[in-house]
Amino acid sequence: MQLTAEQVPLIVAAGALALGLAFILWALRTSDGARGAAKRFKERAGESETALAEIKSVLGAHPGVILVWQGEDIDLEGAEITAPDIHGSPVALASLLRFTDDAVAIDPAVRIMEGLADLEARDASGMDTTLRIRLRELAELGQPFSLTLIGPNGRFLEADGRTAGARVVVWVTDSTIKGLEESSARGRLEEARQVIARDPTAFLDMLGKAPFPAWRISGVGRLQWANPAYVEAVEGDTLDRVLERQVMLDEKAVEQIRRTLSEGTEIDETRHIAIAGKRRAMRILSFPLSGGVGAMAFDVTEQEQARDDLDKHVKAHDETLNHVADAVAIFSADRKLTFHNRAFAKMWELDEGFLLDMPSHGQLLDRLRERRRLPARNDYAAWRAEELASYLDISGIQEDEWHLPDNRTLKVTRQRHPMGGLLLLFKDITSELGLRTKYNAMIKTQGKTLDSLHEAVAVFGSDGRLKLSNQAFAELWGLEDELLLDEPDYDDIADCCLPLFHDREIWKQIKGHITDPSSNARQMTTGEMKRADGSVVTYVTKPLPDGNTLIAFADVSAQRSVEGALRERAEAFEAADRLKTEFVRNVNYQLRSPLQTILGYAEFLQMEKIGKLNDAQHDKIGAICEASVHLNGLIGNILDLAMIEAGRLDLDISEVDLAALIKETVAIGVTNVADTEVEVIAEIADDIGMIQADEKRIRQILFNLVSNGLRFTDAGGKIVISVERMGDTAKLTVKDNGRGIPAEDQATRFDSFTSSDQHGAGLGLSLVKHFVQLHGGNVGIKSGPGRGTEVICWIPVEAQSPGGTGEPDRIAA
Repeated sequence: MQLTAEQVPLIVAAGALALGLAFILWALRTSDGARGAAKRFKERAGESETALAEIKSVLGAHPGVILVWQGEDIDLEGAEITAPDIHGSPVALASLLRFTDDAVAIDPAVRIMEGLADLEARDASGMDTTLRIRLRELAELGQPFSLTLIGPNGRFLEADGRTAGARVVVWVTDSTIKGLEESSARGRLEEARQVIARDPTAFLDMLGKAPFPAWRISGVGRLQWANPAYVEAVEGDTLDRVLERQVMLDEKAVEQIRRTLSEGTEIDETRHIAIAGKRRAMRILSFPLSGGVGAMAFDVTEQEQARDDLDKHVKAHDETLNHVADAVAIFSADRKLTFHNRAFAKMWELDEGFLLDMPSHGQLLDRLRERRRLPARNDYAAWRAEELASYLDISGIQEDEWHLPDNRTLKVTRQRHPMGGLLLLFKDITSELGLRTKYNAMIKTQGKTLDSLHEAVAVFGSDGRLKLSNQAFAELWGLEDELLLDEPDYDDIADCCLPLFHDREIWKQIKGHITDPSSNARQMTTGEMKRADGSVVTYVTKPLPDGNTLIAFADVSAQRSVEGALRERAEAFEAADRLKTEFVRNVNYQLRSPLQTILGYAEFLQMEKIGKLNDAQHDKIGAICEASVHLNGLIGNILDLAMIEAGRLDLDISEVDLAALIKETVAIGVTNVADTEVEVIAEIADDIGMIQADEKRIRQILFNLVSNGLRFTDAGGKIVISVERMGDTAKLTVKDNGRGIPAEDQATRFDSFTSSDQHGAGLGLSLVKHFVQLHGGNVGIKSGPGRGTEVICWIPVEAQSPGGTGEPDRIAA
């Protein structure tokens, strides 16, 4: 059967009626004992409420309402009391509002105080009073109280008032909502008096229907009466069988009854008992009656479980704090050290025995001062008083730094503890300050380094704010120094840069690389900006390892101008190259064609097919043929040189008998120099063998070198052609003892169209150089005025791909 709220007080009263009117006499006779029991209950209730207030979730589950006045907020002079802060169960709040039907205020806190402040109330000693009177006494004198408020329709409220530091706290519980099993003994006795006075028989009937076990023991320890809930708890069939067998709730209940009989006082114990096959936490309340003892049992399993959970939470919280690297100390409202973690004992090097004795905050400071652990202070007494004043006026969190004599720096954090005391947190920031100093020095160094750069540099954080920039950045974009202070936002800077570069989309893309943490965005990018002032600026974004992004700008306007000039010059060179190519074509066609005609007719006349020639005519025709052959060779050299410079001349690589080529060249040279009386000889090493080369070009090399030597060697001179094998290279040397070449002319001797006399076009040595380089070799020259000239060619035995090495010619000393 489910009980209604209106039946609860009657059930409590019914238990007392089981003992008859003698219970009233007993109550009067034992009023001193009841006051003692009520006092002990009040102390236990206060401890329980204080423990439950430590965590917010348990506080919200409290089956009542907690009223809190902060400091001097409560008005003690006026007729109305200032509205308090409200905490607790919403159900309990709704229940209390039923007591406020006559209130006129809208604020629930004000309505509760208007409805409860002047209700009839009794304290633990049975004196009549009101909540308003006791609340003023609590605020002015710090006198705690416990009251039972008597409301309309026989409903009761329990009110307990305490101070917590500078706060005034009142716990108000509606007994009809909280449940009888959780009601205080004082509330039940008061209800019993009321109910018995109105209807003793109804009280006994309701006690019999109560959902909690209730029973009576005689003066000799025998079970005399029990309600159905008791019979069910001991798993009895009927009340008669239970009385016949004297079935007790448990063995410890028998011992508790004996103590109540012998001591004549109320005993309240909580223990675990097997009820209906389940282990339940039962609160057993035994109290002396006339002629025996009365007892009630309340199932407090859930409350005990909550208490166990709370204890585990506290232990886990303490253990967690023990693993915290920072030192933690908790002081109670009376300034005693109630908790410290291992880091605290280690930081201050204090004896564990001293800390376990729960020294006061002042004693702890004195001990630290004796050991020179505290900051140096001129007036220690004033500083100590200021530290202890934190218990009275601290609000929120207070922080400062302690500089200790051992050169450590501690960051001290103070905050009010939920239990009314003080929590202190000590953090050693010595290393942190050192790192901060080094970091600031590094930032300054970086700033100076950046300022020395010509490029404009800015570093933005992932939050889009400017972390670092140099002076060149401000100058490039015309930014005021004030704008760059205090880490301005990227958008603000971009807005100031818009007059010079109007493309908002580019600025938006750059911001994406700064603030977007994705791997796609965190990539280096580059771009170019053509600004409104005509300048050209390039930029690069570079993600940094610390999450910041570096943006560098460079004014490349001058570079672009140079690039334009170079581009125009390159185009001019290309045009000239085209003209040269066209010229080569014209030379090949326009010069060789007429030349071949001239040479053909001259040779035809020289053959005397159309008539005899006299000596003068023979000389003229011979001169024409010689000039034509010379001019034909010159045109061939020009064409070869043009082809080489255009990169269009390919080598026809084959096996070449270098010794045979040299001998052939010597034979031709001897024929040509018969009249000049210049000796041409060859010095060929035996191991020269065959080489891979272009035979035609090697022949041209030999011919040009010998021709050059003949031109600059006087009669009676000598030209020596030598060749030897040096590993994978053939060293070809043509040496004469002619006039020689001055040192200042040797560097340009291999250039095109450079000649030291008027008899040549200056192409011979130039072609020699290019042909040798096409084979992958090099050319050197050794000469001096009056000492003759020696040209050395280093030709690979196996020719490389056309194009040469591009290395500079070597000039022999």
